[in-house]
Amino acid sequence: MLKPKLILAPIDFSDPALDALETAADLASRFGAALLLVHVVPALPKLPTSVSIFKEGEYDSRLHAEAAKQMADLSATYAQSSLSVASEVGTSDDVGMEIVRLGEERRADLIVIATHGATGWKDLVLGSVAEKVVRLARSPVLVLRAQSNGHS
Repeated sequence: MLKPKLILAPIDFSDPALDALETAADLASRFGAALLLVHVVPALPKLPTSVSIFKEGEYDSRLHAEAAKQMADLSATYAQSSLSVASEVGTSDDVGMEIVRLGEERRADLIVIATHGATGWKDLVLGSVAEKVVRLARSPVLVLRAQSNGHS
């Protein structure tokens, strides 16, 4: 039987990811496991039109700092419920691979990840972050489908 000691929860701050985090926190509580929140900032983010190419480094630093702050806030929320919580902000141009890499590096026993509700051939052909994590992670992966009842 699976008795995880460390559960990794990738977070992109979307509603489906936050719902998956609730499930990961519940599992961590039930198993007495630690919870690791992971957010990946794209290495080459699409610059808004208001950002000059010369300010790209500054923009990238701001994205990373904002993500770190949001992750610290989320971690603090779950730590209040007596969970052992850590967070990590990675940077990569391949979000799925970075999640897998961090999972292996930190020896996660379980990854709990959300889909974003996209269905059909597009995902099958192009793939998605969740699909890549399922395919490449060495640990078990629990994939939670986004709610389709307007609560996505």
